[in-house]
Amino acid sequence: MKFLNCLLAGATLALASPSIAADPACDRQCLIDLSDEYVAALVAHDPKAVPLAPDLRTVENLKRIKPGEGLWKSLSAGPDKFVIHVPDPVSQEVGIMLVAKNAEAKPVMFGIRLKLDKGRIVEAEHLIGNPLNDAQLANLQEPRPALLREVPYEYADSRGRMLWLGKSYYDALDDGNSNESAFGDDCERHENGFQTARNPMTRPMTGPVSGQADPVFAYLGGLGCAAQMDTNMWEYISAIANRRVEIADPVTGLVWGMSQFHHDFAKQDFRLIGVPGATVRHMDYKPFDMPAIHIYKVWGGKIHEIEAVGLTTAYNSPTGWEE
Repeated sequence: MKFLNCLLAGATLALASPSIAADPACDRQCLIDLSDEYVAALVAHDPKAVPLAPDLRTVENLKRIKPGEGLWKSLSAGPDKFVIHVPDPVSQEVGIMLVAKNAEAKPVMFGIRLKLDKGRIVEAEHLIGNPLNDAQLANLQEPRPALLREVPYEYADSRGRMLWLGKSYYDALDDGNSNESAFGDDCERHENGFQTARNPMTRPMTGPVSGQADPVFAYLGGLGCAAQMDTNMWEYISAIANRRVEIADPVTGLVWGMSQFHHDFAKQDFRLIGVPGATVRHMDYKPFDMPAIHIYKVWGGKIHEIEAVGLTTAYNSPTGWEE
């Protein structure tokens, strides 16, 4: 209802002044309200509760769906405290990342991108992760405070600089070269609830030396965002496709990025650079894709926080946006 009130107020103003467009853009608060109301409509299983365009295109986990399908059926409860909004009045898009409950009442992390045209939603994109376990949920009770904090004027970046930083992250990751982007020394990344950068360098060894208990894995996970890239640890990513970085909120310094990671695993051994006790990382995996959403916290010309959600899919999966 807040979203509709914003539009009605804008329409009244437009009628009062011929110099203002008849179809006013949705401002920052209007976009935030729209994303909240869209999630509420999903929980209510009611597509009519939000302004969907007749030619709406919706993609959920790389597949085209219709209103009433997918999350419109499966979302059983709305979010609690973990909600992050990224509104952009310039592109008339908004992203919202949250934790809510699926049809089995299990918590899941997901993101939604909405695009408006003349006050109606013309594109909706849902990316839903797998049900979360206790270890993931421990980091998803509420957003990290730095993500939601408004950026002081003296440290705020232009929208153009913010979008460049979001795009450059994929370049730096793909090429294993942190110099292709710009990271703060404090850069910390979380993915699907797991902290994947700036962890403690040593971790308790309570079981077999494998997975996160492996000392090499622990060392890599303890490095910051830039230092990780420079070890060549991401060489197993064969390509990052379907890159879309067009949503930025200068108020909070948040940038919304979407992409699809391809992993062909044509080889299983990857060279490591500067990692104590290891020169090669062995990864015995089958080929797979990972569509993902990244939210970047930007201020002072650098990336300081990253929050991401993704899921694994078949290798070279279609994006869902093909005509």
